[in-house]
Amino acid sequence: MTAYIHLQNATLDLPIYDVQGRSLKKQMLRIGRRNRIAEDNDGVIVVRALDSIDVCLEAGDRVGLIGRNGAGKSTLLRAMAGIYSPTAGIIERKGTIVPLLDITLGMDENSTGRQNIRLRGLLLGMTSSEIIAKQDAIAEFSDLGDYLDLPLRTYSSGMRVRLAFAVSTAVDAEILLLDEVMGVGDAAFKGKANRRLRDLHSRAEIVVLAIHANDEIRKTCNKVIWMEQGRVRAFGPVEEVLAEYEALTD
Repeated sequence: MTAYIHLQNATLDLPIYDVQGRSLKKQMLRIGRRNRIAEDNDGVIVVRALDSIDVCLEAGDRVGLIGRNGAGKSTLLRAMAGIYSPTAGIIERKGTIVPLLDITLGMDENSTGRQNIRLRGLLLGMTSSEIIAKQDAIAEFSDLGDYLDLPLRTYSSGMRVRLAFAVSTAVDAEILLLDEVMGVGDAAFKGKANRRLRDLHSRAEIVVLAIHANDEIRKTCNKVIWMEQGRVRAFGPVEEVLAEYEALTD
């Protein structure tokens, strides 16, 4: 299978509920998002999170996603993953996608760690037989021992992340989407987690990584998407885009 992600004029409007419209508009104007908010026919405030995105990613692409906080990087990753459907335009994907974004999504407080391996695995598209075949390796990697037989509500935040990370990275990814804000637990676990990520990275056909570390992008990526206010400011070879970005942000 040759993986790809194609976005054609992809636009995403997100409704904002339970706020005072006038107050929100004033806030958005103050932070420079004059053209990104409106009201729908029901009077609900809508923020244009992505605006007319045209990007084609093919097998072999290693893409760094850059831009200031609030530029739309995480939203674009979620749209690529299928978590958000575009309001307008088209997003087409081919290949097994592993989104390492909100990695604890789909986990249940009252279920045990072992039961959550199954729940999270099913959410990620693994079959029952695949989960059974991998559950011992997932359990070993999480290093949670007897806690796997206890409800998730008894876990610390670090333990939850370790379990979620172990399940999420057990999927054979053809498209890997990563957000740098994803925590991977305590210091002792980070080395093992980073090695696992490097292995996933090397085996995936497409990798998209949201990151502020330009040196890391130069080491691992061949293309860069520069996001600005929900739009693609630039998309192309690493040095070409980073040179323009650094000239404006340094």
